[in-house]
Amino acid sequence: MSQLIAQSIVSGVLLGGVYGLVALGLALSFGVLRVLNVAHGELLMLGGYLAFFAFREWGLDPFVSLPLVFVVMFGFGVLLYLCLFRFVTRTETHTRIKNSLLVSFGLALVLQALAVRFFTADERTISTAYSSEAFTIWSIRVPMVRLAGLVVAIVAAFVLEWVLHRTRFGKALRATSEDWTRAALTGIDVRRIYQIAFAVSAALAAIAGSMVSLGYSVSPSIGLGWTLKALIVVVLAGLGSMRGIVVAGVALGLVESLSSVWIGGQYREVTALVLFLIVLSFRPLGFFGRAAGA
Repeated sequence: MSQLIAQSIVSGVLLGGVYGLVALGLALSFGVLRVLNVAHGELLMLGGYLAFFAFREWGLDPFVSLPLVFVVMFGFGVLLYLCLFRFVTRTETHTRIKNSLLVSFGLALVLQALAVRFFTADERTISTAYSSEAFTIWSIRVPMVRLAGLVVAIVAAFVLEWVLHRTRFGKALRATSEDWTRAALTGIDVRRIYQIAFAVSAALAAIAGSMVSLGYSVSPSIGLGWTLKALIVVVLAGLGSMRGIVVAGVALGLVESLSSVWIGGQYREVTALVLFLIVLSFRPLGFFGRAAGA
């Protein structure tokens, strides 16, 4: 029994790394633009398909194609912002969330329908020579692919933290996040900050999609499920710490994995939602969140 629990802990940590990676982009777009993009999972899905077809058509390893996926989806994010979300950000802050929900929900439906049309509804998975590789520590199996996903999540979080706190652009981005009107008065190009932040958010979702296509599978219908996971992680962590997002993702993965052992796999999703409601009720800012201006 103890070995089963230990294996569940390891599996939960590795799964939580993917959750954290998925949530990074959603936290960035919501924290800076105050836009709740419920099509975030569909952007993840597109990133997964990009990695899959790059592997199938050109033989590019998923880790080698990560820069390509990032650049392509960054450009797609710029296009989405210019065509859709820049009109949302022109409204007052308190109306952006409801407007962005409507716009992004429509976008999610369109992207899902187009994916079914061009990619069919079949699940796709990238199978490499190392896909089934794992190493064993004290009889506990650690899959290499899922461990790599956790490493990618940690690296992405630290890079984002460094950009936000150590670069001129990051300081402008944080100023815009706290009060866009005052940021504009100091000479910051708020529209440009919004555009880049949204594009990076889309690119991060695509990077997560690459990891999902390698360790799990992608299909046109996976978007909503991953969006919900990302939203739960953002609520658990709160806004203000990218490293906290990864920690919250790992916490969610642990809760789901251990609940499968203790109360049954059929209640796995329920425990995640219960945790979401508890934190939202008693700690609305999340475990790592900070109040505006703090």
